[in-house]
Formats: sequence, C-alpha cells, structure tokens
Amino acid sequence: MGHRNRASGTRTLASVNTLLRAVAGTIGLGVTGIGYASLIERRLWTLRTATLPVLPTNARPLRLLHVSDLHMMPNQHSKQRWVAALAKLKPDFVVDTGDNLAHPAAVPSVLRALDPLLELPGFFVFGSNDYYGPKPKNPVRYFHYEKHRVHGPPLPWRDLRAALIERGWHDVVHTRLRLEVGGQHIAVAGVDDPHIRRDRYAEVAGPVNEPVTLRLGLTHSPEPRVLDCFAADGYDLVLAGHTHGGQLRLPWYGALVTNCGLDRSRARGASRWGAHTWLHVSAGLGTSPYAPMRFACPPEASLLTLVPRRASAVPDLDGRAHTSSSAAAEVS
Repeated sequence: MGHRNRASGTRTLASVNTLLRAVAGTIGLGVTGIGYASLIERRLWTLRTATLPVLPTNARPLRLLHVSDLHMMPNQHSKQRWVAALAKLKPDFVVDTGDNLAHPAAVPSVLRALDPLLELPGFFVFGSNDYYGPKPKNPVRYFHYEKHRVHGPPLPWRDLRAALIERGWHDVVHTRLRLEVGGQHIAVAGVDDPHIRRDRYAEVAGPVNEPVTLRLGLTHSPEPRVLDCFAADGYDLVLAGHTHGGQLRLPWYGALVTNCGLDRSRARGASRWGAHTWLHVSAGLGTSPYAPMRFACPPEASLLTLVPRRASAVPDLDGRAHTSSSAAAEVS
C-alpha cells in the first residue's frame, strides 16, 4: 500500500513538473516573441520591390517609390536616415500615402527623413494620424468596426502640408492633376482618409479623358468603396497604406486584421481590383507609439517598376523584400 502511494505521488509530482515546464516554456516563448517584435523587427527597415504591368504598349517603364505610415516620433533617427537614403534609388517620382506623424513635434523629423526625396517629383495624401495624434487603444477593438470614433489630440498637419508643397510636392487630396513625370504625362487623383470618413470621391469623380501614360489614384485607407470608384473610372493603379500589412502576421495565415474593409489577403503588396485596376498597399514604416511592435511584417517602403501591360504575362506581385542591410546595399 505504501509503495503504491509513493508511486502515485511520484507520478503526480512528475506531471506537475511537466506542466510547469510547459507553462514556463510558453511564457518564455511569449516574452522572446514580444522582445523580438518590439526591439528588433519594428526597426528592421525593408525595401520591397515589385513590377506591375499598368502602362500602355510602348510606354517607357516608370520607377515609383511608395512610402507610407511613417508614424514619426522626434527621436526615431535610424528611420529618418534610412528613409533619406532611399533617394539614392533615383525613382522617377515618390508617393506618400499618409500617417506621417505620431507626435506634435515630429514635423521637422519627417522633413529630415524626406528631405532628399523632396528633390524629386512627389504626390501625397494624408491619413488620420496626420490630423490626430495616437492614443492608447484596446487591441481587441481592431477586430470590429468602431461606430463612434474618439480622436487623439490635433497634430500640425497644416505645417507639414505647407512644407511639402513649398518643396514642390503636390497635395492631391480631392484634387485631380495632369503633369509630366519622367518624360511622360500622368494623371493623379486622391481623396482624404476614408478611415475617418473624410473622403469625398465626388470631387474627383469621372474618367480621365486626356491622353496619359498612367492614371494613378491615391488614398490612405484602402476602403473598398473608394477602390471601386477608382476602378469604375478606369484608373490603372491605386496606392494606399494604413493596414501596416497587418502589423502582426502569422506564418501560413498572414495578417490577423487590416483595420479597414479590405480583406486580409490584400493587407500588403499588389493585387488586382477588378478587370483593369491594380492595387498596391504598403505595409508602412511605423507603428503607433502605444503598440510598438511588428511580427512577420517588417517596416517597409516599396520601389515599384511600372511596365507596359504586355511586358509581363506573370507580374511580380509580392516582389522581393530586402531587409535593412540589403536595403542599405540597394541604396548605397
């Protein structure tokens, strides 16, 4: 009897030890994952490249640098240096799809990051985090629609807008432009951020009737209602940001959430939107200061090579991603 009790106690103790080891291992993995996501990957600056067949036959290829979602804080010096170095890629033009600011004093930091790029032709629209500062948020709220949104403190978007325009970039919020870039005429139109329902597509609605090489639409948040409008008007390419690529992604599953009406499969990279229009969503370069982590979704800018539609039967949709060391080599 005593032997059986001792054996039973030994088995119970072994089971408890196994359970404790499993719990400790799970906690250790969690701490390691959080440390990696918050200390390493969110600073793993990445250049993503892709080739998109959106131009007419016989058009010369255009190289477009797409930056988005800087969410800049004044002390983020490595991000500022990395973004500034992208000018060495010598794109034909630059597009910024908003959410540049994360702090009331961040305008000079954004301008330091963009300074060499401001020597190139550029276009921009703003996102909610150009108008309003970030605020603490329960992560669960990302998984459902917020009917009553509470904004953070106002940000100095007018100062940023004035500085970008002074350097020659074009604000295309509710504006249509036609101008020459890289020796070719392009048409560009944009809307204000649909995520906070500032979009008024009616102000830019209608097909582009003038002969152009590229019809380009810009929006911060890739809300389907806006994408449908651009597609109906025959735009060749629409650029957006906002999703952070999901920010936290799982292997073989992808983005957990897009924080908008777009489906998870389109959270970053290029995809078709209808029979004619292409969509490119940037995973962006920043995070909210209240959620400073990324997992399986490093911060990125995208260099897009636009080519004639007949030139690529199987386009490079997801492109190649170069981490910070590779990206530095790309732009050196």
